[in-house]
Order: sequence, then structure tokens, then C-alpha cells
Amino acid sequence: MNRTPGPRLDAQTIDRAAGVLLGAAVGDALGVPYEFRATLREDQQPGMIGGGLGPYEPGEYSDDTQMQVCVARVAATGADLRRPDALDAIAAGFQGWLSEGASDVGNQTRTVLGTAGRLPGSPAEALREAARRYAAGHRLTAGNGSLMRTGIVVLAHLGDPAAMAEAATAVSALTHPDPDCADACVLWCSGIRTAVLHGTFDGVHDGLELLPPERRQTWAERLDEAQTHPPHHFTNNGWVVHALQAAWSAITRTTVPQLNPTQGHFPAQHLRHALEAAVRAGTDTDTVAAITGALLGAHWGCSGIPLDWQQAVHGWPGLTAPDLVRLAVLTARSGNDDNTGWPSAPRLPTGSHAGFAVPHPHDPGVLLGAPGTEPVPVGAVVSLCRPGTPADPPGAGVEHIRVWLPGGPGGDAGHPYVLDQAARQVLRLRREGKPVLLHSAAGPTGASAVAAVYGI
Repeated sequence: MNRTPGPRLDAQTIDRAAGVLLGAAVGDALGVPYEFRATLREDQQPGMIGGGLGPYEPGEYSDDTQMQVCVARVAATGADLRRPDALDAIAAGFQGWLSEGASDVGNQTRTVLGTAGRLPGSPAEALREAARRYAAGHRLTAGNGSLMRTGIVVLAHLGDPAAMAEAATAVSALTHPDPDCADACVLWCSGIRTAVLHGTFDGVHDGLELLPPERRQTWAERLDEAQTHPPHHFTNNGWVVHALQAAWSAITRTTVPQLNPTQGHFPAQHLRHALEAAVRAGTDTDTVAAITGALLGAHWGCSGIPLDWQQAVHGWPGLTAPDLVRLAVLTARSGNDDNTGWPSAPRLPTGSHAGFAVPHPHDPGVLLGAPGTEPVPVGAVVSLCRPGTPADPPGAGVEHIRVWLPGGPGGDAGHPYVLDQAARQVLRLRREGKPVLLHSAAGPTGASAVAAVYGI
């Protein structure tokens, strides 16, 4: 089984790859409070308020992301997810997750995992056999439990769509061998792959070519139906087909805002609006929003995910947004760090820019600088840095906001939205009376740009 090397990834592509797992997690956490509750009206805005079936803390994701993390831990090592050893590791991860107190587990997944624990063979063999037995004994077996966790599979096979489709089918079959589940995972993975590599949503329709010929027309009609009806039309979204249709409807029927910074409008806000539409679909809200979020994150990138959501999201096994980004980026880079040690290094080189702080020309309560050896006496820090830099905020009790401003070739498409969000964080902190250090580990340019937007 040969593996095609992954494509060369520029700064913008890495940003989009980083958005896949994080996008799924924020969608999951946004949908958690409304799962199987009364469907929200158009005038009701969902929020990461916690509760749900967990019950969960505000910003905590559920089993949708928890299971995807199990896959990501294997994928982040650079493993080929089609190989038996990788599938064994994923299956063992699922069993470990279940035994560690997994929350809100789907009925089919719980039954399959429980049966597998009593069967002989390797972890993946036992799980596949349990899944086959479940499918043979039940009429409805095309649940959404494998589609919800499929996004990270793409990043392990960015260079080869056929291998990606094989891996998506193999990972799905561990618990959900139904052909509809396999097809849905392949289509969604195709969409995510194209979004990461090219920044479009075309890959979902393009993925029809990866399906068995006899099933392509059915799925083409299902995609067209999703583009015709609103997300709440697909009420049976515990079924993988309706789950995919609700997610695709939320994405394609949500208008992309026109760029107008003076009015606070940015194209990347499509991610927020489409995820809110996915939650308004009702019923299995966390799963539909997690599925939606993976594709939206792949398209708009980590930089397109609202900072307040990035700050809030967390979940099993004690992960936060930088941890999810690390798993995704390592997967996209075949398990390798870059030449600076990112994303694994807890602290990255700061170059020759460290150790200065000057007051903002219009607000001396905002200091522009770069981290030095001595802590700066402030109440909050807004850091423009890749996740993982710095490891700790300077000073105890200091609020720390991380903002990833993708730089380098191909890394500036989302900057207006990121700069606006960072500036609004500074504004919020100043309104709370906190002196703020605004810094960039890579040099003063990014901090100066945020300072200029803050001044406006």
C-alpha cells in the first residue's frame, strides 16, 4: 500500500488545515446546548452556553469531537489511516475513550464498541465484526456517527483523493459500515480536501466521482435537494443522509458577507452565520454543526473562526483550541514539525524583536511590544502568534488572548477579519479597565496593524 506524498503547504493552506478540527469542535460546542430541544427561531442566536445531554460546561464539545480526537491522535503521527496498524490504534482509542467516561455516546456506537470488547481478533477486526453484526441485526444502521468524526481523515491524505476515500471508508466502517455512511464520509472528505487546498466548496460535488457509479446519481439529487431547502427541512438528521444535507444546506444557503470593514462585515463571517444556521436545523444539533464546522473551518481557516469561540472551546481529554490546531497541523504535515519546531514546541524563537514596549499613540494604556525576559505590568496580553507561542502569559492572573495572524506567502487573505477581531479584543479589555500588552513574537508589523485598527 503506497502512500502519495502530501502537497507543499503555504501559510494560507496551513491555516485552513488548522481550521478543520477546530471548526468541528466549535460547531459541536455551539450545538451542544440545543440537542433534541425546541428548534431555535431565526431571531434566536445560539451560544456556547453549555448544558445539553452531558451536561457540558460552556464551550465544551461532545462525543462528535471526542471521537475525532481519537482519530487525530493517530493521524498526527503521520500514519496512513488505511493501514491495519493505524486502524487498530484508532479502534483501541475508541475503546479507551468509552472506558474513560465518554459523554453522550450514540446508541449504535455504544453497542458496537461494547460488543467488540467481547470478540477475538485485533482491535479493528473486532470492531468491524461487531459493526457487521449490528448491521445484520438492525434495520436502521446509517446513523451520523462516522460522518461527525471524518474531517481529520482528509489531512492524512491531502495528496491522494483515492487514498483519502479509502481511508474515509475504512475509518467509517469501524462502527458504521452502511454504504450511505461510507458515501457521506467520502463526499464530505472530498469537500474538505478541496477547501483546504483551493479555498472553495466545489469538492463536495466533485466527490461524486469517488463514489461507486451506481450511487452517484442518488447523491447528486440529495445534494441538489439540500441546496433547495433550508437546514430545518432535514428533520431526521440522526440519519447520515439528512445530517449531510442539513450541513450542506447551512453552508450553501447562507450568504457570504461582502467585505466592508467600516461596517464590520467580512466574508469570513460566513463561518459564524452558517454554523448558527446549522444549529437552527434542530434535533441532533451538535452533530450537524460539527459536520458543518469541519468544512467551514477547512474553507475559512483557523483565522476565520471567531476569537471568542476559540477562547471558549475545550473538551476531552483536556484539550483547548491550540491543542486541536496542533493535532490538525501535524496531520497535514505527515507528523512533522516545521524547521522552527512548530507546532509541537512549547515556545518558539522570537528572533531579534524581543524586549521592547512602547505606548499606543492614542491610548497609553495599550503597550506595543514583543516579549522580553522581564514581565510587563499589564492586566491582559493580546499575542499575535501561532498557537504554542508563548507557552505562558507574562505575569500571574493576566488574561491572555492568542490571535493567529497567518504570515508568509499565501497567508494574507483573511487578515482584515483577524485584525478586526484582535482590535475588538483590545477594545473590550480596555473597556474593562485592563492595561493591555499587544505583541507579536515575529516582529512589530502585526502588532502595529492591530494597533492601527484599534485606534480607528
